[in-house]
Amino acid sequence: MVLCLAQSSDPTVREIASRVGVTERAVHRILVELEEAGYLTRKRDGRRNTYQIHRARPLRHPIEAHRTIGALIEAVSS
Repeated sequence: MVLCLAQSSDPTVREIASRVGVTERAVHRILVELEEAGYLTRKRDGRRNTYQIHRARPLRHPIEAHRTIGALIEAVSS
């Protein structure tokens, strides 16, 4: 899901759900969790939301905590 947001900062929940293959409800829940954990900032822009990924945030799992979300995005996008 973060990769979808890295490609476009303003996809709709429906677009994300379609790309990822999960329900819109699941997308909404995951976006809220990512925002609460500090990985995303959501900004309302008219009727849409835009998302900013905080690429400097470390990954959550202790084994990968020395890596950042930005490094993960770069590794997968390359």
